[in-house]
Order: sequence, then C-alpha cells, then structure tokens
Amino acid sequence: MSSAAPGRRRRADAERNIARIVSAARECLGRDPGASIDDIAKAAGVGRMTLYGHFRNRADLVEAALADALRVGEEKLSGLDLSGSPEEALTRLVESSWALVAESRALLMAAQEALPAGRVRELHADPAKRVEDIVRRGQDEGVFRTDLPITWLVNVVQYVLHGAAEETRAERLDEEETGRVVSATVRSILTT
Repeated sequence: MSSAAPGRRRRADAERNIARIVSAARECLGRDPGASIDDIAKAAGVGRMTLYGHFRNRADLVEAALADALRVGEEKLSGLDLSGSPEEALTRLVESSWALVAESRALLMAAQEALPAGRVRELHADPAKRVEDIVRRGQDEGVFRTDLPITWLVNVVQYVLHGAAEETRAERLDEEETGRVVSATVRSILTT
C-alpha cells in the first residue's frame, strides 16, 4: 500500500464526517434553533473534538448548515419553469418556495442569532435574485408596481414566505392552503 492511500482515506473520512455534522446541524437546528454543539455532535455520531476540528465555532457550523439548506433548495427550484407571464412565474416560484422556507425556519432563526448582520442576506442572494428578476420583468411589462423600490418588494415577498411558514407551524394556517394564500397575498402586494 502506498503512503498516499492513508491520506486519501483520511480525507474521505473527513469529508464524510463533515457531511454528517452538517446534516445533523440542519436536523437539530431545524427542530431547535438553540441546539448545542453537544447535541449536534451526538446526532452526527462524532465527538466535540472532531466537530471542532472541522468547524471553529458554532457560527461556522450554523453557516454551513444554512448554506447546505440553501443549496438543496436551489437544486429543487432550479428546474422550476419561470417562463411565461410574470404573475404566473411568481405564483409558481412562491408556491414552490414556501415549503422550503417552512422547513428551514428554525435554522434561519439560529443563523440570524449566530451570524454577523448581513451574512444571512448574503447567503440568500441567489434566491432573492430569482424573485428580483421576476419582479423586474413584471415591472417592465407594466403588471407589477413601480412606485416602491424593487429591493423592498423582494424583501416583502420573503417576509410573506417566512410569515406563512410561521403561521403554518403555529397551525393558524392550513398547510394545504398555504401556497395559495401566500401566492394571493404576494400578487395583491405586487400588482398594479
């Protein structure tokens, strides 16, 4: 056996450990935004030293978990047809996105607590850009309002999605109806 083989095995083991830790962080923080490093290490089946060998602190781990959730969301939304009228494209996007937001609501709360101001927004740049592109197209076609800043309109869409996730989790909004309710709310805010 060559001397390179053990190094490759260690790297593969390290990659598996990182994947398990990030997955456990998503699961634990998805249930409880205050989940401890001990909780996450236990769920990943690793010790604290192993966890800290890959993530310097809780904030780094929370960021990795949020980035992973966003990557999975991007994979799910990347095949979504956003052609056609801006209203229809936005409806498809919003109805597909709200469930992803609901799944990650507690993780987002953990990120907002652990990460520096603005970092959560930076991590959400791609999803926000997708909404912005549709809103801008709707403005160009005269079907979405132009009297408010586009950044505000994009943020409002995100606020509505997060609010719907919270209302659904609190059982004040029926999960079967949430996509339709969110879509109707967003359309009423954006349309001229």
